[in-house]
Amino acid sequence: MGIELTENALRVLERRYLRKDREGRVIETPEGLFRRVAQTVSAADGIYSPGKGREREEIYFRMMSELKFLPNSPTLMNAGTRIRQYSACFVIPVEDSVRKIFGALSAMARIHQSGGGTGFSFSRLRPKNDIVKSTGSAASGPVSFMRIFDQATDVIKQGGRRRGANMGMLRADHPDIMEFIRAKEKGSFGNFNLSVSIPDSFMRALDDGSDFPLENPRDGRIIKKIPAREIWDLTALMAWKTGDPGVIFIDRVNAFNPTPSAGIIEATNPCGEQPLLPYESCNLGSVNLSRFVQGRKAGMDWDGLRDTVRDGVQFLDNVIDASVYPLPEITRITRANRKIGLGVMGLADMLAMLGIPYDSDEAVKLGGEVMRFISEEAVKKSSELGRERGNFPNFNGSAWEKKGLKHMRNATVTTIAPTGTISIIAGTSSGIEPLFALSFVRRVLDGSDLREVNRVFLATAKREGFHSDSLLREIDTSGGVSKLSGIPEKIKDVFRTALEIPPERHVMMQAEFQRYTDNAVSKTINLPEEATPGDVKRIYSLAYRLGCKGITVYRYGSKEQVLSRAGQSGACRVCLT
Repeated sequence: MGIELTENALRVLERRYLRKDREGRVIETPEGLFRRVAQTVSAADGIYSPGKGREREEIYFRMMSELKFLPNSPTLMNAGTRIRQYSACFVIPVEDSVRKIFGALSAMARIHQSGGGTGFSFSRLRPKNDIVKSTGSAASGPVSFMRIFDQATDVIKQGGRRRGANMGMLRADHPDIMEFIRAKEKGSFGNFNLSVSIPDSFMRALDDGSDFPLENPRDGRIIKKIPAREIWDLTALMAWKTGDPGVIFIDRVNAFNPTPSAGIIEATNPCGEQPLLPYESCNLGSVNLSRFVQGRKAGMDWDGLRDTVRDGVQFLDNVIDASVYPLPEITRITRANRKIGLGVMGLADMLAMLGIPYDSDEAVKLGGEVMRFISEEAVKKSSELGRERGNFPNFNGSAWEKKGLKHMRNATVTTIAPTGTISIIAGTSSGIEPLFALSFVRRVLDGSDLREVNRVFLATAKREGFHSDSLLREIDTSGGVSKLSGIPEKIKDVFRTALEIPPERHVMMQAEFQRYTDNAVSKTINLPEEATPGDVKRIYSLAYRLGCKGITVYRYGSKEQVLSRAGQSGACRVCLT
């Protein structure tokens, strides 16, 4: 069968996903890739339903080859190969001893080699200049140890095919918090995203205008108190200047921890959408919403979406059984909770195809309806699998049991990921982001550039009669739609790009999707170059008020980036792309 792949999709597949011989020549077709993945994942169906493996293989092959669903990159890269590790997201604990710190470093290296990304909380490490009794020396502090993790990542290419990525987190009440917030000020930590872990007590102190205590994690002793406003102001300033740190509202994350008896969540995966317990992993997959648009008048294909969601949940549950994890600790907790993260990509394309502006109330409403539908169907399917295959081992006492469910296969079922390269393969917009630009350049792993022009805009231009060579030249230089000539205003409204959309509207969309998502939502709040640190603080506060679990901003032009509008530069956080 033929697969509708763009030129850029083929280039990415050839460079990163298709199998090669010893001389580096591609020996696999895209059909062969999807068949390899479908065969590997459907083998788990044979465990639970003998004789059904072949039938399920065809279902999985079809939904991938029709670009309706794609799993995270490690599954595409590794399924059916000697590297049998298929998850993208891991959290590794960092305990306060040299032996355990370097044990975490070793675990990171093994995970990166298999294509996964790692998250760490460094909050348990004693602060700089604290006493080390065993040697009588002074501790060097969390930031110094983070440098070792960053440097090690430099020499490990994930699965041989993509850059390493980490999340580094530190609690707002750690004595070294100000040093942590400034960590990227001089261009360091290029392999890390950074997030301040903010408890509710901090937000109360911020509202009250009061001081906030900083505690030594070694003994709980309060080292000093500083105005909460100082931490908040510096966080916003550095995010304005460098893109980091973001913030994670850690108490809110734990309020939605589905298995509190199994542990406390301290960290997330590199892009922040997957909170995980120590040593836990999760595999992700995304439904391509643009493939379920029947037309402006006909709307969404809800029946088709339901089928793909249900098949996607079963696919991701199978991945847990098929995967071989780097450490026994990871195997134990992953299979005890069986977390999966089904999400979406193509939201912006879906809205454009329906003629709905991204920054409208109608878009937020429809986004919520779509995610609620996906969540409800995903929970139903996981519950059915729990009845057929058995509940996840930590089900008793879980949030699902407390909600009255008798069966649940997975502790979580939904996550909104950034969908870096899989959205290129699918030929659609990434995650729930608005269009970055009508025409932009994407820098990929080997340093080459991929130029992309939004296919929905081109189709609209042809249908509405304003397509021309001069239009193509114009969007190459403008990136956005507002300054283009000869385009109806109603079309401009539909195709407003990330920097043409008010930041508050970005946050509103993220918050709406978070309402129906078990885990968290990866979303970058784009700010124009002229934005101020005060704008960053306003966005962070809005995200907290609207119920987001975390928030990331990016002021255009503040650092080198993976995506750039024609002739310009900017930045995004470190991402598994």
